[in-house]
Amino acid sequence: MTVDEAARVPVVIVGAGPVGVTAALLLARHGIRCLVLERHQDVYPLPRAVATDDEVRRILQAAGVGEEFAAITRPANGLRLLDARHRVMAEFRRTGCGLHGYPQTSMFDQPGLERVLRDALARLPECELKGGVEVTGVGPDTTGPVRVTYRDDDGEHELWADAVLGCDGANSLTREAIGAIWEDLRFEERWTVIDVRTDADVRCWEGVDQVCDPHRPATFMRVGEDRYRWEFRLRDERETVRELVAPWLSPSYDGDFEVVRETQYTFRARVADRWRSGRVFLLGDAAHLTPPFIGQGLCSGLRDAYNLTWKLARFLRQGGDERLLDTYESERKPHARHVIRLAVAMGWAMTGGQDGAAALRRRALAVACRIPGLAELAGRDLSPALNPGPLVRRGVRRGLAGTHCPQPWVSVDGRRTRLDELLGDSFTVLTATEPGPSLTALAHGLGIRALSVTDLGDDGTLAAWMRAGRADAVLLRPDRVVMDVVPAGGHDFTSTADWAALLHTTRSPVPAERTALKSLLESTTR
Repeated sequence: MTVDEAARVPVVIVGAGPVGVTAALLLARHGIRCLVLERHQDVYPLPRAVATDDEVRRILQAAGVGEEFAAITRPANGLRLLDARHRVMAEFRRTGCGLHGYPQTSMFDQPGLERVLRDALARLPECELKGGVEVTGVGPDTTGPVRVTYRDDDGEHELWADAVLGCDGANSLTREAIGAIWEDLRFEERWTVIDVRTDADVRCWEGVDQVCDPHRPATFMRVGEDRYRWEFRLRDERETVRELVAPWLSPSYDGDFEVVRETQYTFRARVADRWRSGRVFLLGDAAHLTPPFIGQGLCSGLRDAYNLTWKLARFLRQGGDERLLDTYESERKPHARHVIRLAVAMGWAMTGGQDGAAALRRRALAVACRIPGLAELAGRDLSPALNPGPLVRRGVRRGLAGTHCPQPWVSVDGRRTRLDELLGDSFTVLTATEPGPSLTALAHGLGIRALSVTDLGDDGTLAAWMRAGRADAVLLRPDRVVMDVVPAGGHDFTSTADWAALLHTTRSPVPAERTALKSLLESTTR
């Protein structure tokens, strides 16, 4: 075992999949050094995840790979539910630009995304990736530095980290190390996944099809120009790939197509009972598993990374209350559970047995999905508002709190850019009109920006959003979640002293400055 003073790093990330590398990129943006340990030397070459939404596109923008990722994606129309004869029962369209400034659904090839992420990682001096290593231990379970051991061709190694992120998948060693166990949400089925490359005229609506047939439930989507994916629930009898995909091909087609991958998966619905022990955290599949029916598996993991990294960076650089780190699980776990339950519900709509009750459920679903506006609501429900907590102040007339701020294009000083690029990584006060002296003083005391939406030169999106939310001002977190609201006709944020103490302010003032700031906060919240 080798260890020396240089074997102390701020953050160790176990696993260099999309979640682990995105977390490293986000931490680097906040100036935090990290070491990523991965058992594979290179990107896993076969496709897995194929869909993402506009919120995750915004996260990848924050990680610094927005433009590179855009070059390898294609927008999709959304989701359709088909009956056994492939007739459309319901359509959930997700076209055009969403709240976050990107197409609501995008298709991509996971190896392509992983290469983009690793290329960006290689350009950053704050990050190091070690491939071909096996992590053998994480612990002990304390609130201090965490011991990590790993093995490579040179032998056994030991290092110490201020925090460890377990992004090591469903069979996570990190989850085992902190003693977390799975909570089973009662869905488990065996499916076969087939990725095909062909120039055939495949019947396709440029979105995802879910076939709600108890005898042969299936999922189909176009991934790229000549790339398609089918997923089928396994049956006892053996069928060829050609027989399985025949309903999507012209009867006259007799050409060849390349099977890129054919494999079997067990789709499960599970959530770890805890996501944190001391300075060790679980992210992605290490913390939650979802069936793929609404395309949110990878998306949930990247949301984990975005939610945790700004809090961890702030804690490591400026210190702070442990409650700041506690909010990772309290905010992300309910949302992950919500998404998993939606996926399970979709799975049961597709596969829920052949009994009379199942048939009635599918017919009821077909009728319900034709209710005007329901499809739009179902799409928005993938990312509901965060629950109230230390970093989300909810109350009477504070409906925007816990939701995301839109991201339009803005124009400042003749420069056109996306809103998040303008705001950077800090907290921001956005006001419907020019900020008054009280809000300006508060922002200055906290070392953050106060901006009026009337000065941002957007298309009116932000002003309309604030009017709809009846807000005169909002406080945005670094992840663009609304933390607090000044309601229309109000004067100040009502809970300033609480969250200022939790965050220790952005400028981390010395004691004398902290006393002055406390007086300022008390005066602006009376």
